[in-house]
Amino acid sequence: MTKRIGAKVVRAIAELAALALLAAIGICGSSFAQDRVPVVVTEHGDNSPAQRDKPYIILVSLDGFRYDYAQRYGGRNLLALGNRGASVPQGMIPSFPSVTFPNHYTIVTGLYPENHGIVGNSFYDPAMRLRFVYTDRRTSADGSWYGGVPLWVLAERQGMRTACFFWPGSEGAIGGVRPTYNVLFDPRVPNDIRVDQAVEWLRLPPEKRPHFITLYFGDVDTTGHASGTNGPDTVEAVRQLDGVIARLVAAVALVHLPVDIVVVSDHGMINTQGPWINLQQFADLSGFETVGSMLYAPNEAAAARIYTKLKGASNKFAVYRRSEVPAHLHFSGNARIGDPVVVPTGPYLIRAIGSNDPKEVPPKGMHGYDPSTMPEMKGIFYAAGPDIRPGAKLQPFENVNIYPLLAKILGLNIGQIDGNLSVLQPVLRTFTGVSSTTTQPLPQLHRPGALVPPQPQR
Repeated sequence: MTKRIGAKVVRAIAELAALALLAAIGICGSSFAQDRVPVVVTEHGDNSPAQRDKPYIILVSLDGFRYDYAQRYGGRNLLALGNRGASVPQGMIPSFPSVTFPNHYTIVTGLYPENHGIVGNSFYDPAMRLRFVYTDRRTSADGSWYGGVPLWVLAERQGMRTACFFWPGSEGAIGGVRPTYNVLFDPRVPNDIRVDQAVEWLRLPPEKRPHFITLYFGDVDTTGHASGTNGPDTVEAVRQLDGVIARLVAAVALVHLPVDIVVVSDHGMINTQGPWINLQQFADLSGFETVGSMLYAPNEAAAARIYTKLKGASNKFAVYRRSEVPAHLHFSGNARIGDPVVVPTGPYLIRAIGSNDPKEVPPKGMHGYDPSTMPEMKGIFYAAGPDIRPGAKLQPFENVNIYPLLAKILGLNIGQIDGNLSVLQPVLRTFTGVSSTTTQPLPQLHRPGALVPPQPQR
């Protein structure tokens, strides 16, 4: 009896702490009901009986959040989440190219971009003679462009309901399947509304409740491009998103479910050097399709000619025939990559064709580079919850390995992928795929406020 009373007291204290935090950061009595976002519902039936007792995962993306931002700029709640659970202090390694759409889709498929087919934010498919443009919903929401089996499709096929509040690829029917609940991308939606919707999904009845939920926040990526990695807007965006994580953790604590929160980023950011470099100044690209720095030759002779012209033309980029791209980049096995392939050797801005806009201002921050030569491309991984071993500190790992970890927690069967569960084995408390229902204490959370002074970089 004493033990039961003690557990109730601990739980009550945790609830009071969560409510106090919610009040402190101004989110009790949220106006969510007045600011409800439209949720697209695709009916897949109820959670199957076998899935209803499975754990829950909220996968959060902080786009462009470099691996060292939390330590440098006072991301106390993220650091607390990592201390409570697992983290990779020296950063998670993105796939090449280290840009948004390829890496978000790699995280949820366990495949390198060359294998899932989303090889850039925008690219050309020579076989279809069509362009994929991530900002154009006619292509970004067309599931036929996407290979692999994203986690929401994997779960839905196995009788488990899912929800996506923004995630690249989630708007399309991939393999004919959409998430049960989905919100179409709209960057104007306030961050607190995104959190509130995720928690509202967790309050659905067990048969309707999604076990896998995604959330996306793009603030730090936007400011990183505009202000650079040290700009005051970037520092402020880090601080604000750290407060969003505090809001999420506190709100989830009140639903009394076995929820694992996993916070990642798709890539990092680095300050750029110099103006745009236009490949057309080194070679005649007539007859080529071009997308950014990607080159699509009309024939083999043209590809060989341009390769010869570009090779050695500048020390700011290397050029390869596609079949000879260094193996560590995993960027040779898909015609959508183009041929030849241009890889920057530093934080340089490279494109095939120059702009005619005289007012064009180069971005102060950029990504997309080789993480093996630019560690600033590395992102974050913080995870905590009943399935995550407290205090797990990991060495840098490739983001293809997140997929098998999440599938294992959810108890889902997966097919052939590039990732390997053994890489993140130290993260898990057990390998049963069934969560403990033990109530976990809240991490120490902080109201957004004074920043920790930036730490010197090595």
